[in-house]
Amino acid sequence: MGGRDGLRQRFDAPPVRWAPGHRGVDLAASEGATVRAAAPGVVTFSGMVAGRPVVTVTHPGSGSPPLRTTYLPVAGSVAVGTSVAAGRPIGTVATGTGHCATGCLHWGLLRGDRYLDPLALFGVGRARLLPLGHDLR
Repeated sequence: MGGRDGLRQRFDAPPVRWAPGHRGVDLAASEGATVRAAAPGVVTFSGMVAGRPVVTVTHPGSGSPPLRTTYLPVAGSVAVGTSVAAGRPIGTVATGTGHCATGCLHWGLLRGDRYLDPLALFGVGRARLLPLGHDLR
């Protein structure tokens, strides 16, 4: 699932938190496909958000506040509080959630309440220059 040829929609940061944008990337994925943790961490949420199943993994040791990866629509298979290794299955792509016209996995990355491009974890995200003095929190 995914890979450069499996990228359906790129990250598009909104200019302000409440504005429209795409707060993650959409990767091609079949309904029922296994979803794996992108990096080691702890499952800190598994449940419904706005009618869609979501799994969140928090990555201790990744800075302050720690990075969190989110996966949707994903039916979680790991209990909240469970430590997971990179590549460990955490759930399956859910059916009938209407996130994409065809099967996909929406993968997000956050530090606190700030959305980041998850592809940056692999060195393939888009670079964006900010003006001097811009608050990066």
